[in-house]
Amino acid sequence: MRKLLVSAIAIATLALAGAAFAQSAPTKTGDSTKGKVLTDAQGMTLYTFDKDAGGKSACNGPCATNWPPLMAAADAKPAASYTIVVRDDGGKQWAYKGKPLYTWKNDKKPGDITGDGFLNNTWHIAQP
Repeated sequence: MRKLLVSAIAIATLALAGAAFAQSAPTKTGDSTKGKVLTDAQGMTLYTFDKDAGGKSACNGPCATNWPPLMAAADAKPAASYTIVVRDDGGKQWAYKGKPLYTWKNDKKPGDITGDGFLNNTWHIAQP
């Protein structure tokens, strides 16, 4: 009986420790004129790109200069509806429901959504 109790305590301790170190969502939720949007830590609107497919980013080079990817730390772990995609340069990028996330260089303040519909409607605000 004592071994069972010790085992139960050990399992409970590990579960609590795991919960304390659980990965939190890499985005926040903000407001825009089109409703709720996903934002980065600074409150800037996040976007998705229609040309991204198969869990891979199609926005590299000059595209990534204009649409900076929401990068994930090397040791980041997926959380809830978030996954991580590996970019062409080997960096890690956050994706929401399988779609890589980006900011837009022309958005100047939280709530801006100037990239929505850009490039023949291939860029869209990411909404929760």
